Amino acid sequence: MDLFQASAALLTLAALFGYLNHRFVKLPNTIGVMLIALISSVGVLWLGQIDDRPTEAAYALLGSIDFNKTLMQGMLGFLLFAAALHVNVAELRKHRAVIAILASGGVILSTLLVAGLTHVVLGLFGIELPFIYCLLFGALISPTDPIAVLGILKHAGAPKALEMKITGESLFNDGVAVVLFLGLLEIATGGVAFDAGRLTMLFLQEAVGGAVFGFAIGWVALRLLRTIEDYKLEVLITLACAAGGYAAAYALHLSGPIAMVVAGLFIGTEARAGAVSSTSRVYLDHFWELIDETLNAVLFVLIGLELLLITFTPTYAVVSVIAFGVMIFARFVAIALPITLMRKRKTFTKGAVKILTWGGLRGGVSVALALSIPMVTASGDVVAAREIIISITYGVVVLSIVGQGLTIAPLLSRSIAKVGEEEAAAEAQLEAANDDPPPATAVG
Repeated sequence: MDLFQASAALLTLAALFGYLNHRFVKLPNTIGVMLIALISSVGVLWLGQIDDRPTEAAYALLGSIDFNKTLMQGMLGFLLFAAALHVNVAELRKHRAVIAILASGGVILSTLLVAGLTHVVLGLFGIELPFIYCLLFGALISPTDPIAVLGILKHAGAPKALEMKITGESLFNDGVAVVLFLGLLEIATGGVAFDAGRLTMLFLQEAVGGAVFGFAIGWVALRLLRTIEDYKLEVLITLACAAGGYAAAYALHLSGPIAMVVAGLFIGTEARAGAVSSTSRVYLDHFWELIDETLNAVLFVLIGLELLLITFTPTYAVVSVIAFGVMIFARFVAIALPITLMRKRKTFTKGAVKILTWGGLRGGVSVALALSIPMVTASGDVVAAREIIISITYGVVVLSIVGQGLTIAPLLSRSIAKVGEEEAAAEAQLEAANDDPPPATAVG
């Protein structure tokens, strides 16, 4: 199956599953299409016992698609640019210290916790996984997925300050995690020995270099936008910035995700400040919203269909459930520790730790990174750990998208309502105190 046929099949399935969800299931679109794709995958496997043709067609479709390359070297750039384009930088800047700490130190702390606990859990089930691969699993499962998180936040109704923290962290932490993952992968597959200095230089090159590059291409694109008033050409320029910029960052060994986030933030902020006409701004918003929704639907269909290619035994299923709990615990520690230390200087929404912990969904980025682990090492040895990591990662991602995705909105509603009740009670007590008559004074 060639690229056009595969793309046509995925778009058709995304449209069909999206319609079924909108018409009958009525779940958030990303969750709904993924669940329908999962059910379809199970149905195809069941039909395969009766007739091989549906299974062969499904395998032909998925076999022609490299999930890792499709997401990490294609779709991710557009999705991050689209997401960043609609973020208010002024609001984001207010929480830059919190976002920076959670997106860097939080990811590293979570990686270490997940690695250590996963190593223990797998040992209890008699599954041998070298610790370096446990670290790889920790690195790929620790970052929140911006695509999944932002898709849910659109309908969750979070307080603005909290939404900015979740949004900012999710936009930047996957770039940090990818750099960490790539460094660990080189060590795991025998490419290089552990070298803290090299890992630091890799981080500076990828993350800092990616941010500088993103600002540069955003600045160039904005200079072009200021000199014209043609919304069709302006949309094309932003499209070129996202596609060409991401490809160039990849070729230069810079972080494409971070570059797209910075470029999108810069262009979006300047566009709202008057760099483009109001007509062009409307078309830009509508175009990138459409790109975002379409690619999101295709991505979550792909996640659901990937079940057909993944070895999933009862043991792996149980381990995935436990690993999901491990991931949530590590996320809680990675959030609670820095927030507790920062409370003396910064104000946080009541229940912020709980909401930030449960609102950190995992998604396609984790699956793509797991699938990027090579089948053989640099010395030619088979990587037996690959199947284990892919299966557990897939299980954790599905549990995260469904479990957290379906419950984060009710959790936010309850938290907001509780804060409102407490504020109303405090105001009532203050009013009652003001209405009380002053104490009688003894007259001598």
